[in-house]
Amino acid sequence: MSTVICDITVSVDGYAAGLDQTEERPFGDDGGDGSGALLHAWMFETPDENREEIDRLSTAGAFVMGRNMFGPVRGAWDRPWNGWWGDDPPFHAPVFVLTHHAREPRPMDGGTTYHFVTDGIAAALAQARAAAGDGDVTVLGGATTVNQYLCAGLIDELRLHIAPFTLGSGTRLFEGVPPLRLEQLSARPTSLVTHVTYRVTGCLPDPGARE
Repeated sequence: MSTVICDITVSVDGYAAGLDQTEERPFGDDGGDGSGALLHAWMFETPDENREEIDRLSTAGAFVMGRNMFGPVRGAWDRPWNGWWGDDPPFHAPVFVLTHHAREPRPMDGGTTYHFVTDGIAAALAQARAAAGDGDVTVLGGATTVNQYLCAGLIDELRLHIAPFTLGSGTRLFEGVPPLRLEQLSARPTSLVTHVTYRVTGCLPDPGARE
């Protein structure tokens, strides 16, 4: 069975985006201009020293993302928004978008097709697994979507890219997630980020539980 991977960039205090996201500022109050440039500087300012991790981003056979990561449109699809990612998104594979509002699949340039899933995270993952075949499935985010998959025990591997600053507020990884047992597989620092990969091996015992 394919491996289910979370691949996400966070600040040192665990935030994947700041507060007050808008169409013009997809990462909200992120310590910069809201574009995510500070969080993701490792990808754009120092790509050579992070080439291995950048290349791994596009190796999945299918992807899952939350609607908030797809774009800022809320409620019914009342305009033809096709995502933050432009006409040729970087995924080049099927992407399953979690939403409460049905929409027909949207093919894009470069091999990406967005599929809109209205019946929950398990259904989106099942469809992504089927589309990926023998390939892996990557849950891209945002953090709220990743947290749902972690709570359900559906993530096998966490690939965290930890940027060296704090945000203090926003959308936080692990928010509301039960204590997890993680096995560290690798850690690699570069000038603008530290890459850490964990295998999720289970949940820790609840210290408040009674035998």
